Amino acid sequence: MTHEEHHAAKTLGIGKAIAVLTSGGDAQGMNAAVRAVVRVGIFTGARVFFVHEGYQGLVDGGDHIREATWESVSMMLQLGGTVIGSARCKDFRDREGRLRAALNLVKRGITNLCVIGGDGSLTGADTFRSEWSDLLSDLQKAGKITPEEATKSSYLNIVGLVGSIDNDFCGTDMTIGTDSALHRIVEIVDAITTTAQSHQRTFVLEVMGRHCGYLALVTSLSCGADWVFIPECPPDDDWEEHLCRRLSETRTRGSRLNIIIVAEGAIDKNGKPITSEDIKNLVVKRLGYDTRVTVLGHVQRGGTPSAFDRILGSRMGVEAVMALLEGTPDTPACVVSLSGNQAVRLPLMECVQVTKDVTKAMDEKRFDEAMKLRGRSFMNNWEVYKLLAHVRPPVSKSGSHTVAVMNVGAPAAGMNAAVRSTVRIALIQGNRVLVVHDGFEGLAKGQIEEAGWSYVGGWTGQGGSKLGTKRTLPKKNFEQISANITKFNIQGLVIIGGFEAYTGGLELMEGRKQFDELCIPFVVIPATVSNNVPGSDFSIGADTALNTICTTCDRIKQSAAGTKRRVFIIETMGGYCGYLATMAGLAAGADAAYIFEEPFTIRDLQANVEHLVQKMKTTVKRGLVLRNEKCNENYTTDFIFNLYSEEGKGIFDSRKNVLGHMQQGGSPTPFDRNFATKMGAKAMNWMSGKIKDSYRNGRIFANTPDSGCVLGMRKRALVFQPVTELKDQTDFEHRIPKEQWWLKLRPILKILAKYEIDLDTSDHAHLEHISRKRSGEATV
Repeated sequence: MTHEEHHAAKTLGIGKAIAVLTSGGDAQGMNAAVRAVVRVGIFTGARVFFVHEGYQGLVDGGDHIREATWESVSMMLQLGGTVIGSARCKDFRDREGRLRAALNLVKRGITNLCVIGGDGSLTGADTFRSEWSDLLSDLQKAGKITPEEATKSSYLNIVGLVGSIDNDFCGTDMTIGTDSALHRIVEIVDAITTTAQSHQRTFVLEVMGRHCGYLALVTSLSCGADWVFIPECPPDDDWEEHLCRRLSETRTRGSRLNIIIVAEGAIDKNGKPITSEDIKNLVVKRLGYDTRVTVLGHVQRGGTPSAFDRILGSRMGVEAVMALLEGTPDTPACVVSLSGNQAVRLPLMECVQVTKDVTKAMDEKRFDEAMKLRGRSFMNNWEVYKLLAHVRPPVSKSGSHTVAVMNVGAPAAGMNAAVRSTVRIALIQGNRVLVVHDGFEGLAKGQIEEAGWSYVGGWTGQGGSKLGTKRTLPKKNFEQISANITKFNIQGLVIIGGFEAYTGGLELMEGRKQFDELCIPFVVIPATVSNNVPGSDFSIGADTALNTICTTCDRIKQSAAGTKRRVFIIETMGGYCGYLATMAGLAAGADAAYIFEEPFTIRDLQANVEHLVQKMKTTVKRGLVLRNEKCNENYTTDFIFNLYSEEGKGIFDSRKNVLGHMQQGGSPTPFDRNFATKMGAKAMNWMSGKIKDSYRNGRIFANTPDSGCVLGMRKRALVFQPVTELKDQTDFEHRIPKEQWWLKLRPILKILAKYEIDLDTSDHAHLEHISRKRSGEATV
């Protein structure tokens, strides 16, 4: 990366103008995207304009198109909906309307348009672009623009960001707003579950999503629903019998409630709608259960955006500005999206085409095709749901194996969801399942019991660790552990936990040399709020912690906005790993985030104080500074607080807040529930294969490196990696991986906080094609 290229980002936008608009249905996180487009645009030297009320504002012009300033997007990050307004626009559909829109842009010298909306809005943008030169020549003929103006605005660049709670846009793993909508739905399902249990009721919940079943499908995984109806995969013809049988089975297993999730576009094999009322009437008539219907409606679009949506919106906004400013007349209009955790650019019309193909396939009743076009992530969700909800565990355990499940390390939200899916998938495979209490200590002491299907009932939504968890490592108790492996006939071990789960795994590998009993397959599923397990980009529990920190920061910022001239210093958890501090900084709009991985000196602290002094001169009179708990042993939270207090005298006052263990608690977010459920299922499928491979002369003997793995998410796929191979990638002293993907997001945090820094554009998304992406997509 040359020095010249560095400075290129800062001057990339000089002499250019960008307009940003939100169109179609609103979605939480749109504001984060608008804020990022404005601030990064200004950072590159471009002028940025808000277009109020979507395309309508583009057509009407005048006061609807206003220049944005740095401060005009302050405090916007935590607001739901879209601050600049959105409207469905008839005028823009006519050429006459588009002619007026073109005139408004040309007069202001705007040749870059960033559109945040659903597939309809993005298609409209593409039409506008393809007609641009014709529109200009018409305007010139009519004498409305001069030849100079026409030359200056000879081509229009368009970049789309998909903002839609439905997640129905092909080519993007997650659209802006989807995660927040899931938060709203899951909060409601959790609340309904408690009342349903009191009265032994059946609840039918209808969620939004138009022709896409994503919200319904993920909700059903996140709350362990009995049944889900989605448009992409209509139920078999005898579904009424099957559903009633399934509901009564759940009751006989001891459950006091049933939850059925219905997507608003649900249909049967003949394309006839299946409504929530139909289902209620069926259940009441055939089973006589007390049944209630709840239609969630617009609640799903409302409320604050989740941490994920804020980060997604911010990252996409940055990428959109870069794509616009690097655009030429030959680059096709593109969509910026996320695949796994990588930003990608995709040709807009290819995505729109595939999205239309799905609807067409459903209309023509080619449902298998529709499922495939939705992508691998959707397919995976469906497979796991079918296994957990529709397969009956076998009655006899003949020829079965014994698998043990345990939690290690500190509690993390989502651990229980992982235990539940591991236990149930193991039972479905016909295995005997043991649960171990209190980690390796419990394995040594024999705190082990057999778990049946209902043992883990209702665990998905519960925070903490129900099995109990300890940081104890296995090495000092190898003899007792080996004795118990023999005594309970344990043939495979699923270890769900944090850094200790990984180091414990390494110790088990070492111990195999002395103890034959330890030669059984094991898999580590990363679960820790710190997100510091080598071999995985994400760990279960980190998303929940991030949202907890975010909510607290929002409240603190609100308090600061009231008192004015106040700076808050907030300490987050994470050990030496700066993931939480960095991501929460991005999601809450922090001025700085101090972390161990990016060493800082007294000069950096001084620069940050000076930066805040300057900020207090603007209309934004408050500051938020995050500090990871172990970022520096001398520059403690108290030290930084004292420094800021002294240096800020007469300009701002400082307050400090150590968040502490609230970061480990709380009900798991939809992401953590879903991620944990899929990780458990994936781990158990691997385990049953490994046990079969290691079966020799009536016993299990696994002594190869690949029989002890970490299951992690890497870029776009879930992969099993031998723990011994991950050793070189680990900094054991500081308990973190040597390379961490999220460090490259730190420049974004600084730019959005108005630091004049070099934006390293080397990690840029290049244009990909959607067809190729299909095959290599994330399996999460």
